[in-house]
Amino acid sequence: MSDPLWDALARVQDPELRRPITDLGMVESARVDDDGVAHVSVLLTIAGCPLRGTIEADVAEAARTVDGVHSAEVSLDVMTPQQRQELKDSLKQRTVPFMEPNSLTRVIGIASGKGGVGKSSLTANLACSMAAQGLRVGIIDADVHGFSVPGLMGITQAPTRVDEMILPPVAYGVKVISIGMFVESNQPVVWRGPMLHRALEQFLTDVHFGDLDVLLLDLPPGTGDIAISVSQLLPGSELLVVTTPQSAAAEVAERAGAIATTTGQSVVGVVENMSWLELPDGTRMEPFGSGGGELLTQRLSTRLETDVPLLGSIPLEPRLRAGGDAGQPLVLAEESSAAAQEITRIARQLTHRPRGLAGLNLGVNPT
Repeated sequence: MSDPLWDALARVQDPELRRPITDLGMVESARVDDDGVAHVSVLLTIAGCPLRGTIEADVAEAARTVDGVHSAEVSLDVMTPQQRQELKDSLKQRTVPFMEPNSLTRVIGIASGKGGVGKSSLTANLACSMAAQGLRVGIIDADVHGFSVPGLMGITQAPTRVDEMILPPVAYGVKVISIGMFVESNQPVVWRGPMLHRALEQFLTDVHFGDLDVLLLDLPPGTGDIAISVSQLLPGSELLVVTTPQSAAAEVAERAGAIATTTGQSVVGVVENMSWLELPDGTRMEPFGSGGGELLTQRLSTRLETDVPLLGSIPLEPRLRAGGDAGQPLVLAEESSAAAQEITRIARQLTHRPRGLAGLNLGVNPT
C-alpha cells in the first residue's frame, strides 16, 4: 500500500537534476504525526547547495497537500560520501551521453561565418521557445572566447559541483553551461586549440544534462578549433547557419555551413537575422540589404548536394536586444512581437520531428 506523503514527495523535483527527489535518494525519512504535522528529512547533495531554499519550500508545499496534514516541518542534512557516490553512479558515466547509439537527443550547433549576426540571441530564444513547447532542452555556450548566453538567459548562479560532476543552472526550463560561469569579473579566456577542445569535452562528459530532447550549441563564428571539436565529439550533430541579409555576410556564412562537407555533419537550415526594420508608419527599411538568406541556401544546397531550406527571416527589433540585455528572452517576454513569432515558428520547424526509435538497438532478440 502506498504512502500518501511519499507519493506527494515523489512529485517534487530537484531543481537542478530535474528528477523526483524520491528517485534520487534525497528523502531520508517522511512521516505524519498524530497532530497532522508532516516531518520530512531531506538530504542535499552538498552543504552549500544554492537552491536549498527552493527544495525546502517545494517539499513543505507538497507535504501540505496530503489529506490530514496541517503543517510541515522540513529538516535539511547532507549526503554522506557513499550516498553521493551512489547518486553519481545512478546518474551518469564519464562518457559523452549524446554519442551513445541509443541517444535520442537532437544536437544542433548554431553557426555563423562571422560575429555580430545575432547567433547567441537566436540560440537563447530558440531554446526557450522549445522549452515552452514542453521539450527538455539544454544549451552549451561553446563560444568560449565570446561567451554571452548566461547574460542572455539572466543566469547569475554558478553551477553546482558534486565532486567531479557539474549540475548546470536552469533558466526558463533550459539547462545551461558556459565557461562564463567559471571566470570572475568578465576576465578574458586566453586559450589555444587543445584547451578549447578539452573544455568542450568536459562540458559533454562532466555536466549532467540528463535526458534531453534537444541540445543547442552556441558555436563561435567561423570554422576554427571548436567547430572541428564538435564534429569529433558529436559526429551526429547538425548545423543551423545564421546570416544577415547582406550578400557579403552570406558569403562568409557559406564557409561555416560548407564545413559539413569535411566533418560529415548535416546542415538543417539557414536563418536570416535582422532582415528588416519596421518603421512607425508600417513601412519596412532594410538596413542590411536583402536576399542574403536565399543566396546562402542556394549556395549551400549546391555545395552540399542536398536541399538546405531557409527556415525563417527575423526582423530587426529593439525589443530583442533589450530582452537580451535584461536576461529575458523575447519569445517569453514579448511573445506577440513579430520577431518572437518568427523565432517560435523556426523552433517548431526544428522540433516537428518526434524523437524516433528507428535504427536503435532496443536489446530485444526474437525467440
